[in-house]
Amino acid sequence: MFARHRWVLVVGGLAWFGLFGRANEYALAQSGTNSRRAAVEVRFEHLYDIPYKGAELPMTMIHDAANRPILYVASKEAGLRIYDVKDAPRLAREIPIADLAALQVMSVSQFGNRLFLALGNHFGKGVPAGLAVIDVSNPEMASVAGVWKDSESQGGGGAVLVYENTAYLAAMGHGLIVLDVGNASAIRVLARLQPALTFPDARPDARKINARGLALQKNLLFLCYDAGGVRVIDVADSRRPIEVGRFSNPAMNGRPRAYNNIVLNGSLAYAAVDYVGLEILDISNPREIRLVAWWNPWNPRLEALRWFSSPGHANEIAYDARSKTVLMSAGRSDLVAIDVSVPAQPRQVGSIGNVEDTQGTWGMSLHGDRVYLSYIRTFGIPFRADWPGVKVFRYRP
Repeated sequence: MFARHRWVLVVGGLAWFGLFGRANEYALAQSGTNSRRAAVEVRFEHLYDIPYKGAELPMTMIHDAANRPILYVASKEAGLRIYDVKDAPRLAREIPIADLAALQVMSVSQFGNRLFLALGNHFGKGVPAGLAVIDVSNPEMASVAGVWKDSESQGGGGAVLVYENTAYLAAMGHGLIVLDVGNASAIRVLARLQPALTFPDARPDARKINARGLALQKNLLFLCYDAGGVRVIDVADSRRPIEVGRFSNPAMNGRPRAYNNIVLNGSLAYAAVDYVGLEILDISNPREIRLVAWWNPWNPRLEALRWFSSPGHANEIAYDARSKTVLMSAGRSDLVAIDVSVPAQPRQVGSIGNVEDTQGTWGMSLHGDRVYLSYIRTFGIPFRADWPGVKVFRYRP
């Protein structure tokens, strides 16, 4: 969440309202102030807690794609944890980092009966990125099918997305790595791409530009590049990925920015942009992405130092097509639900938690009527959080 070196102080230790332009180019949206239309409040019912101990940190999690009552949790130092969530969560299987080339588990995705882990602590220094393939044909007997450890990068793994036999690994400061995972025991690099660092700032701080969230639409890969905005990469030829589009909110020029994660919905994309909320983007022409709306109640004056005291930090994101609602993990605000049924007029219609407690989130995922939130422990920067674990909620749109 936000630039990597800022979070080294936070998690690694336990481990910016001026919006200028023509009105028809974008709409500014602030919760409760932008529209008179009615919005149905969504509700969340707390079901279960999965507490973690000591310095253990759940980074993110996904429900099994085949609808089995299984939850996979990327648990950093604690490796991969697999829970049976048919009723009260039960730990069904653990794969320690000792079986993963001693690399911490930072993110997780699934394709078919194979689970893919982005490896390498991206809060630390000098840690290579890696990828693990886990056979989850039988989740309670899950086994390591292959591990790949990069010999050229030293920045850890941000996220991974897989389609068929091709994996796209967001390797933080080392950009995008494309891998052939057809043979899990012989994973090989197909291509590497370091998108240009000189956008949107001509003189960037390279430490703040990291490959993070990923989304795929046909042959186009959308990459959240932290302070480097959103990049669109044509991956039709997996051996020759080419950047074909880019976007960064011009109102943030000269200010810190962080594009953390993105989710796609046809010609629209929703981007979680940390302490300045949510951006809705028109991607119908990927070479000329346009800002449709910006939901930014946390920092409407775009104060550079607001990052340290922001009520929210949008990080992971999901889109619920049934209710046309975006859900985002939000740091000290836990989770926010944004109605995007009218894309130019997003508004908040629900939340979990409050800024006064001492709990804060990093990750979230949505599966059917289940919302999963991962909570982290921090030393008070940018917010205080002292309960690590996963919370399970029933989502009622």
